[in-house]
Amino acid sequence: MSSHTTARPAPDDPPGGAEAARRADFRRFFAAAAMSKMCAPVGQLAIPLVAVITLDASPGQVALLGVLRTAAFLLVGLPAGAWVDRMRRRPVMVTADVARALLLASVPLAWLSGALTLAQLYAVVLLAGAGSVFFDIAAQSYLPHVAGKDRLVAANSRLATADFTGETAGPAVAGWLVQLLGAPVVVAVDAAGYLWSALWLATVRRREPAVPAPVTGRRLAAEIRQGLSMVCGHPVLRVVTAAGALTNLAISMNSVMIPIVLVRELGWSEAVLGAYLAAGGVGGVIGALAVRPLSRLLGEGRSLWMLGLALAPAALLTPQAGGAVPVWAAAAGWAVVCAKVGFDNVLLISFRQHLTPDALLGRVNATIRVLLIGAVTIGSAIAGAVAEVATPRTVLWVAAGVFAVVWVPVFCSPLRRARALGGEPVRA
Repeated sequence: MSSHTTARPAPDDPPGGAEAARRADFRRFFAAAAMSKMCAPVGQLAIPLVAVITLDASPGQVALLGVLRTAAFLLVGLPAGAWVDRMRRRPVMVTADVARALLLASVPLAWLSGALTLAQLYAVVLLAGAGSVFFDIAAQSYLPHVAGKDRLVAANSRLATADFTGETAGPAVAGWLVQLLGAPVVVAVDAAGYLWSALWLATVRRREPAVPAPVTGRRLAAEIRQGLSMVCGHPVLRVVTAAGALTNLAISMNSVMIPIVLVRELGWSEAVLGAYLAAGGVGGVIGALAVRPLSRLLGEGRSLWMLGLALAPAALLTPQAGGAVPVWAAAAGWAVVCAKVGFDNVLLISFRQHLTPDALLGRVNATIRVLLIGAVTIGSAIAGAVAEVATPRTVLWVAAGVFAVVWVPVFCSPLRRARALGGEPVRA
């Protein structure tokens, strides 16, 4: 299970400066990835506001924008993984950034000329979503090369911190900018952010190894099946996927019903709801930052189930919010749950990247990503069905139960006793 890889100097590294060059390249990669992560939540708020404010879209038409964003992952995720494995990853990321920038820039341009339509917004969201699919898969596959497999935990911790920070601050920044500049202008700012990301990626000096030529006669479907077989057949990757799917299932059920329970049933203000959700973002950042010290103390694999078991009771506070549990305690419980989510994300992705051969990374990342997005869709469907036959608060109890058992697949797997990635000490 161990395939420890030591990074070699790139051909253009200065003598004796391979380590400094690698760190500099990771900083450039991080600057690009962090900007891309910040742009996503800004666009997710700004484009629906364009539809509502500028085009007077109905609630159903606005909801379709969200459906098309996730549909891109389900439609092109698996083939995108196979295509990414046929190419160098950095040019894929640069192309995805430029494509998203051009697509988003078309919105304010059409608005200025008076030609903007809902059909254009739908096309932009779907195609930009496809660009995000390629960017995300390529980024997760490129990280082991630019950071080194011996630094995956540290690198993923920094990226997860940027991700949770973007999810927490992005909507607030976007809302402020929309009020100040107008929604179409904010979409233009979002487009500039993607160009910024592309420019940082273009400055990475470390060269990727040549990609082996595809096997003659091999079809795309056969390559996709290889990724599926790797995920389903590997004892650790299978567990990594199961734990991530359970987490996404619970998050989806929770996020659908929390506004209904807190605002409609309890009469909380939107500001209190925003603060409650922001507590989760803060928790996610703390969890990502805590990975290195806690995993060194407990072990990379063992910390996943030990902390999961220890923190499981926190998940039971959210369903009792406004009743037996006061607002501040429910928010604190949600922060703890999200801290565990952030902690798990870093380690589960690190295990995935460490154990997957480089030639299969794109397909494995794509397969897992599609399955995790599918879990989000299923969670939303379950939430709607349970709320119809029971109550929205019942959905929160079901989600809490799922959160409380996420650690079980890890405990029942080879990861239960693993102290480090691949069973070896990890230098971070």
